[in-house]
Amino acid sequence: MANIAPDIFKAYDIRGIVGKTLTNEAAYLIGKAIAAKAVQQGITKIAVGRDGRLSGPELMAELCRGLTESGINVLNIGMVATPMLYFAAVQECDGSGVMITGSHNPPDYNGFKMMLGGSTLAGEAIQELLAIIQQDQFVSDGQKGAVTEQNIAEQYQNYITGHIKLKRPMNIVIDAGNGVAGAFAGNLYRALGCSVTELFCDVDGHFPNHHPDPAKPENLQDVIRELKNSDAEIGLAFDGDGDRLGVVTKEGNIIYPDRQLMLFAQDVLSRNAGAKVIFDVKSTRLLAPWIKQHGGQPIMEKTGHSFIKSSMKKNQALLAGEMSGHTFFKERWLGFDDGLYAGCRLLEILSASDNPSAILNALPQNISTPEINIKLPEGSNGHQIIESLSQTAQFEGVSEIITIDGMRVEFSDGFGLMRASNTTPVLVLRFEADSEEAIKRIQNQFKTVIESHPALHWPL
Repeated sequence: MANIAPDIFKAYDIRGIVGKTLTNEAAYLIGKAIAAKAVQQGITKIAVGRDGRLSGPELMAELCRGLTESGINVLNIGMVATPMLYFAAVQECDGSGVMITGSHNPPDYNGFKMMLGGSTLAGEAIQELLAIIQQDQFVSDGQKGAVTEQNIAEQYQNYITGHIKLKRPMNIVIDAGNGVAGAFAGNLYRALGCSVTELFCDVDGHFPNHHPDPAKPENLQDVIRELKNSDAEIGLAFDGDGDRLGVVTKEGNIIYPDRQLMLFAQDVLSRNAGAKVIFDVKSTRLLAPWIKQHGGQPIMEKTGHSFIKSSMKKNQALLAGEMSGHTFFKERWLGFDDGLYAGCRLLEILSASDNPSAILNALPQNISTPEINIKLPEGSNGHQIIESLSQTAQFEGVSEIITIDGMRVEFSDGFGLMRASNTTPVLVLRFEADSEEAIKRIQNQFKTVIESHPALHWPL
């Protein structure tokens, strides 16, 4: 049997620790497995890119070797942001591509995000790759594929600047956290007419300044400081591979992605009455009413970029977003999550105002917590724990319990969420309510449920 760690095959990507669970041999075998699936679908060409992680070049070489030995032609687009790989896949390879990225994981991680024939591989499709490897069901003979190289950056930028037009020049701060977005974001926003202050835009896989994860407030402090001490009017921050966006106002207020989605929904629905807008289970309870108010159809979906993309396709939605910062535009764009492009759409909307922060601060807001994690004992299954708790959990004053992804318990004045992470061994909690009193009441009910499980401890 092939030497590969089964636990790197996650719910919506492949991810592991370089040299331990994710080895060069694993990258080669994954390349052969992807090729086997591609051949079944009649796919002959796949785009491949990588982020700025130190392990990227070696893993890329081994992945490409596995693909080409199995007869697949590879379009190597080099070091790019993940959305640029998606762009190349759609424009050049009939929707087939592999991105080598560890996203916002620590520097010693890396992984693969994959799409074949326009569909993102997730869930069972990723487990099928593992089965192909374990059962040695590779493409056994045939002609080798070739590798061609292409720089996609200019084509990607021109596609965006061809349809995004700002009403006035803007003065912005961007922070790439030394992730790969830094190689492209400054040029893109300057091409739109912005004056750009760049923070940590030199690509460095050690991430020496702060972790490239704009979902965590501590990683936005440099942007907040720069906005305070300069003439810049808005701040944008990106994760390690550029598919997620963080937004900060002039006064230093963080506009979380579910509130960003309100603004995007209002804009898209102004041109597309009745359009469907998808959001994940972690999003604010104020979002669905907002979408309805602006003439749209809200759809709640489970968390995960692959699940969101699948739901967009099924529902023919024009817009989607999730609390982690992935935003997906089908209207005027190609339907995939792109932090750089989301920033462009945001600036296009805000450039119509002399006071962008006022537009953002006026978006509806409840009292809410960030994600709260409960670390699980090694080897435990978070989904099984949630399933077990849901059998015995009792809540008072409940209006609805949503179980598409864990348990989201709705009350008249707030909600509590408990779900298992698909990427790390933790349970994720989130709370929102109309008042501090309500949020404490909801948290106390969840505390009772969580402490009923012998392996869990209440984290607050």
